[in-house]
Amino acid sequence: MFGNKKPQPAVAMVTNTKPETVIGSNTSFVGTVKSDGNMRIDGTVEGDIEVLGNLIIGESGRVISTIKAQNCHVSGAVRGVITVVDQLEISPSGKVWGDIMTSALHIEPGGLFRGQSTMSANADEPLLLEAPKTRPNN
Repeated sequence: MFGNKKPQPAVAMVTNTKPETVIGSNTSFVGTVKSDGNMRIDGTVEGDIEVLGNLIIGESGRVISTIKAQNCHVSGAVRGVITVVDQLEISPSGKVWGDIMTSALHIEPGGLFRGQSTMSANADEPLLLEAPKTRPNN
């Protein structure tokens, strides 16, 4: 009646995009990585990562970094601070140690997250409610 189409999960959006930059499984990188497109990491990266598109950290990916991305899918291991505009997804093989700021967080069964998360949605803060008034005894 209201459209029986189910929304596509963000997983498909993140994993089906073709990465423009790939750091292979036999590659180690130390420093700052910036990309205007999508990126996939299957190797080891230490430093800062800024991706205007989607970031995929493959099962063999090992990252010690401050990450900023539009979307991020973690199947490997990440230690650091992650800031994601739309959605961060941690797959069953994914492990994240550190703090997260994102609009949406999805952790599949088996995925590991240790740290603090902050939701950055544009929702208004809830109104402060007054305590119920007590009735005088009759």
